[in-house]
Amino acid sequence: MKFCSSCSAQVELRIPDGDTLLRHVCTVCHEIHYQNPKMVVGCIPEWEDKILLCRRAIEPRLGWWTLPAGFMENNETLAQAAARETLEEANARVEIGDLYAIYSLPHISQVYALFRAKLLDLDFKPGVESSEVKLVSEAEIPWNEMAFRVIHDPLRRYFNERNQGKLAFHTGIIDRSQKTGSTS
Repeated sequence: MKFCSSCSAQVELRIPDGDTLLRHVCTVCHEIHYQNPKMVVGCIPEWEDKILLCRRAIEPRLGWWTLPAGFMENNETLAQAAARETLEEANARVEIGDLYAIYSLPHISQVYALFRAKLLDLDFKPGVESSEVKLVSEAEIPWNEMAFRVIHDPLRRYFNERNQGKLAFHTGIIDRSQKTGSTS
């Protein structure tokens, strides 16, 4: 950040009074410009024993598989964001269910929230960010073609728990330095 969004003057990095972290502070109006993690919200759209996956038509990870998810917009709830992203990426209507997992991704300053969701019908097709969408069983998941660990790890857990008949909420950290996510 180089300029203040309030008055257009230059900003400088410094620790404001009463704070402990470097912030962008306007040199004229003294506005403090906080930069906080972005929320990414998605869901596991379920239909009977299958889930809906999307093949990415955009970077990053063009051509790889993922769950419908994306950045939360202002003025919407987590559940609204998950439903909107599913509609945008797969033209699929869902009923958002329980929150399944929250993951911190500190290396990219993101927080990822993942819901369970019920597909309301089978009328889905790729949206502008997807080249293909399909319902898959656990055996059909292209594990080696999953776009992100924050999708891969929770899906593995989801199927393991579903097979045991006990789905539970999880929190965790996925960091690029770890081989597997640390979760609780």
